[in-house]
Amino acid sequence: MRVWLTAAAAALAVALTGMWQLVPASAQQGGFSIEGTQLIDANGNPFIMRGSTHPDVWYQGEWDSYGEISDLGANTIRVVLGSGHRAWGTSTPDRVADIVAECKAQRVICVLEVHDTTGYGEQSGAASLDQAVTFWQGLYSVLEGEEAYVLINIGNEPIGNTDPGQWTQATVNAVDRMRDIGFEHTLVVDAPNWGQDWTNTMRDNAPTVAAADPLGNTLFSVHMYQVYSSPQTVIDYFDAFEAMNLPLIVGEYADTHQGSTVAWQTIQAEAEARGIGWIGWSYSGNSDPILDQVLNFDPNQMTAYGERIFESTYGIQNTAERATVFGDDPDPTTTSPTEDPTTGGPTEGDCTAVVGIVNDWGSGWQGKVTVTATDAALDGWRLTWTWAGTTRITSSWNATVTSSGAGVTATDVGWNGTVASGQSREVFGFIASTPAATPAVTCEAI
Repeated sequence: MRVWLTAAAAALAVALTGMWQLVPASAQQGGFSIEGTQLIDANGNPFIMRGSTHPDVWYQGEWDSYGEISDLGANTIRVVLGSGHRAWGTSTPDRVADIVAECKAQRVICVLEVHDTTGYGEQSGAASLDQAVTFWQGLYSVLEGEEAYVLINIGNEPIGNTDPGQWTQATVNAVDRMRDIGFEHTLVVDAPNWGQDWTNTMRDNAPTVAAADPLGNTLFSVHMYQVYSSPQTVIDYFDAFEAMNLPLIVGEYADTHQGSTVAWQTIQAEAEARGIGWIGWSYSGNSDPILDQVLNFDPNQMTAYGERIFESTYGIQNTAERATVFGDDPDPTTTSPTEDPTTGGPTEGDCTAVVGIVNDWGSGWQGKVTVTATDAALDGWRLTWTWAGTTRITSSWNATVTSSGAGVTATDVGWNGTVASGQSREVFGFIASTPAATPAVTCEAI
């Protein structure tokens, strides 16, 4: 975020955290990696972030927040650190080591970010990405060996609105330096324009940055605030990264910002359908409490915004799954889809599938498709159906979809082809023309 604390509050704070066919935790090797659009954990399983941000450098006395955020269901905590370039001070190696240990104890993945870079080029006193890398260099001995539990967000919102075009080379250089230092972690890179990328600089240059990482382990992060007030802007941005087969998370968002609404329902629903991670800003401590998920760092004082992050249909408590490196039960109890007014009934076969309606806005609608394995696990699936009327798919994600008139054929894209016996998995999503419909679907194991 652009501005969070008054100088007095900052100074005071300084004075005073789906259903995949999974590999067991004993298989753990290495760290996080990237496969196409997916973030993969150390056991080789897709990991979808559902988390909150804790402003540690500003509120170092609020240590209980790590456990509270975890208890609320988050699988990820993005942690605000200071590099010493701004008034809020420096996060020391000892402090960072303690943060990592606490995240592991609370069974959450830790995304560490340097906040001093916020708005560089426009914000007075902001650090450059190069200066942020120098800060990370001082933490190498602390973070080496934590690749399975820690992602490094090199710099928060590292370019403002002044000359956002400098983002590409600055980011390439930062990634290159991080690898030269020896970091093998997944590196998270924020967009320019205070993170919102309204100039599409990150979107258009992401392939260049991805190609510059010798480990191919860079994750792109957009911050979605008032620039993303309409559902279509969210969908278009997600579509662009999917078309490039590059990984994306929403590293920050809220339900409202600077007096404007944010399309938070679309962010959550689309992210769930596409397997995109997100982290809400922020747990507590904002200068404007409208951005607090809980008041006064008290989980018993959850705000309406906090309820949307933690308790909504596609919020943390209904969608988050722990990273398998923590050894939790990888296969939580699930139920097969049941027919209701917004889902079509399944047909018989090696597997079953249903189309569900996620959102209908009059001129179009968003659908989701859920596959259930029957007698045996699936290694791949092919779905077919025929629209009864004039409905047609206009865009889709996480499946290879072909249409011929009213007929539709969809097949898995590899990583989402596996479904455990007797289990269900939401496998792909689409946007279609009206009218919204739930056709009978034929599912075939392939």
